[in-house]
Amino acid sequence: MSLADGIYRLRQAAKLTQEEFGEKMGVTHQSVQKWESGESIPSLEKVIRLARLFHVSVDRLLFDSNLRVEEELPGNRTLFPSFESLHPWELYSEQLDIEYRQSSEEGLVLSEYADLFRCVGKLRRGPYKTALADVLFDLVRNARTAENYAYREPSDYPSILQERPKQPPVFSKVQKKDFRKKVEGAWYGRICGCLLGKPIEGIKTDEFHSFLKETGNFPLQRYLLSSDLTPERTEKYQYPLANRCYADTVECAPSDDDTNYTVLYQKLIEEYGRNFTSADISKVWLARQPKNAYCTAERVAFCNFVKGYLPPDSAVYQNPYREWIGAQIRADYFGYINPGNPEAAAEMAWRDGCVSHVKNGIYGEMFVAAMLACAPVCPDLPSIIRGGLGQIPARSRLAEGINRILTDFEQGMDSDVCFRKIHFRWDEKNEYDWCHTVSNAEIVTAALLYGGNDFGRSVCLAVQCGFDTDCNGATVGSVLGMKNGIGAIGPEWIGPVNGKLKTSVFGVETVGIEDLVARTLEHTVFPD
Repeated sequence: MSLADGIYRLRQAAKLTQEEFGEKMGVTHQSVQKWESGESIPSLEKVIRLARLFHVSVDRLLFDSNLRVEEELPGNRTLFPSFESLHPWELYSEQLDIEYRQSSEEGLVLSEYADLFRCVGKLRRGPYKTALADVLFDLVRNARTAENYAYREPSDYPSILQERPKQPPVFSKVQKKDFRKKVEGAWYGRICGCLLGKPIEGIKTDEFHSFLKETGNFPLQRYLLSSDLTPERTEKYQYPLANRCYADTVECAPSDDDTNYTVLYQKLIEEYGRNFTSADISKVWLARQPKNAYCTAERVAFCNFVKGYLPPDSAVYQNPYREWIGAQIRADYFGYINPGNPEAAAEMAWRDGCVSHVKNGIYGEMFVAAMLACAPVCPDLPSIIRGGLGQIPARSRLAEGINRILTDFEQGMDSDVCFRKIHFRWDEKNEYDWCHTVSNAEIVTAALLYGGNDFGRSVCLAVQCGFDTDCNGATVGSVLGMKNGIGAIGPEWIGPVNGKLKTSVFGVETVGIEDLVARTLEHTVFPD
């Protein structure tokens, strides 16, 4: 039975004239006539409306499928997963709006399918939406890049090397006698920066800044505390301030993905050495943490590992988050163990990044790893940032964003103006903007530059800007800690963590920070 026959039979069964049918569908009776004759076909949006109005399945209309009948027959039931029990991160069909924007920003030519992405995205969860999403994924994989696309953004390492700046900076030698203090500073910096941003991850700055002003903490200058809360404040704000992880309620640093990965990669080096492969990383992910420890692109990659997709395919297969911030927060350990050698740090970061990300998602991890390798040997923060830029493609969106922040800073732009411009370019209320690599890397860069080489001021600037607060606070704290050492982080920041860190890493659980520092030094290789 054709679609034309199906529409005709539905109309006849409902005892409607073509004009009455057209009124229900929001079209003229001439359109209905053309549908029934096969002269034209309704848009997918109209097919969906038709299915809802007459209580039939889209697949029955489009494919003449009798699966709904078969499902009801004993012993002949088609099996499907419980789609409602799956997190949206695990359902490509639930993220088609993100896929369309992601693909467009990569320069893929998909505009003719925009309505199709939108209509399929509106369908209810289920096997037919999944099947249609599979078709859209094939369209993405086979889409061409626009001829006038302005960026050069490869994902393979040899091509990345070719696209780096032609004259990377030269570095002085690491002072080995001071390096333990710098590693200790990096670990504590990451942990404390993460704790600062953790209680308000996901808050929007209109509420956040209002709350800070009410509590006498604007501009942000200290940890948020449970004592800042009152019943009135808890009810006043839409963001759920109650029952969060505050610095005056923790017995040590809480578990968080921004610190779990740093611990996890220490285990990676212990198990596989410095020559680990991307496949080794997939094994460590599966063996060392539960599925729920992974978010967005990492959750997709984890599920892809289980299905048998190995890196780099694990980063590509139905992964709409492939340029989000996840890889950028996994970079630190590769920078810690390669002081003064940003190329080695960035190459390790590439091996990791490509398991879950492409293009700027990978570059974000390489940029942070390289900055951390530069931090103990560079004289100032602009040099550290340029050292990070030296390891990523010069004509990438990430390099463009970071260079914009650097230029504005060096031309004397006020910090408030800089952060307002970031908010103008990126909408914190849009999930894609909030969690993208580039938006958050711009915040990290601005906080490092405008923080005046002061740990507290820098991490507070990173968190006060909003977006991914714990990620950005952790990265800024890590870089400042590696640059200036543990002595530059005050007791007001270090005190609440009590020298210990909780993790979700199997076999680690809670670990002493000094133990993490000691093992890091064992893995460190100094350049000749």
